[in-house]
Order: sequence, then structure tokens, then C-alpha cells
Amino acid sequence: MASKAELVVEVKSPADKLWAALRDSTELFPKIFPQQYESIETVEGDGKSAGTVRLLKYTEGVPMLTFAKEKLELADDENKVVSYSVVDGELVNFYKNFKITLKVSPAKEGEAGAVVNWSMEFDKANDQVPDPDVIKETATKTFHDLDDYLLKN
Repeated sequence: MASKAELVVEVKSPADKLWAALRDSTELFPKIFPQQYESIETVEGDGKSAGTVRLLKYTEGVPMLTFAKEKLELADDENKVVSYSVVDGELVNFYKNFKITLKVSPAKEGEAGAVVNWSMEFDKANDQVPDPDVIKETATKTFHDLDDYLLKN
């Protein structure tokens, strides 16, 4: 049975700047988050459009994960929406399906910053598999840390 977890994160960075950084995460994230990513590389596709497959290699500091392959399902720059599914790595042992979707929107009119709507859809392989709460917590931290980075650079 499919489950879903969602979060909304407000940041101070402008939506366009945040979106550009997220779309450049292959290059940017290993530099900004060396404690999390050993490397991210595009293994199929152009790195930006639907069908692209990326290989994420995690550092020893990331619990239970050494790598993940994710396939870009949707990349809509006009509406600032991206969606990807994990197709290989440790997560596929725990979840039959694992999909992340995020949308970046400008903050409310008259306010600076942006809002990230993030959702995670997953099907547990069995009842013993825990909910992926740590991934939700990591996503929240990543958006705040990325915001801090963008405000300084």
C-alpha cells in the first residue's frame, strides 16, 4: 500500500535562485554537503530532462546508504517542479517504489523568499520496514542549509 509524507519549508532565498541551485545539484551538492555526498554523477541522459539517471554516492556518515540511482521522471523549469524515483541502491531493498517530488514557489506576495513543497511517496517492501522519517528530516535540513549557502554566495 502506497504511503505519502509531505513537508513545506520556507526559505529566505528567492525562488529562482533556489530552483537554479536545485537543478544544479549534481555539481553543487557534493561541494556544499561533503559530509553527505561523496559524489553525484549523471550516468544516462543530459542531467536536466526527464529520463536522466544519476548515481549518488554517499559518505560513511550517512546511515544505511552507500549509493542510490535516481531517475528523473519530471523536470518542469517553468513551474519549478521536479520528480524522481529511486531505481537502485539500498532503498529499493526496503521500498518497492520510492518517489520524491518537489515544487519551488515564490513566498506570499510582499514577502521575500520561497516555499518548497516536498513530498515522498513509497511502498514498503514489508511491514517491518520503518517509515522513511530520516529522509524527511534530512530533506528539511538540506533545504535550510542550501538556503544558508545561497544567502552567503
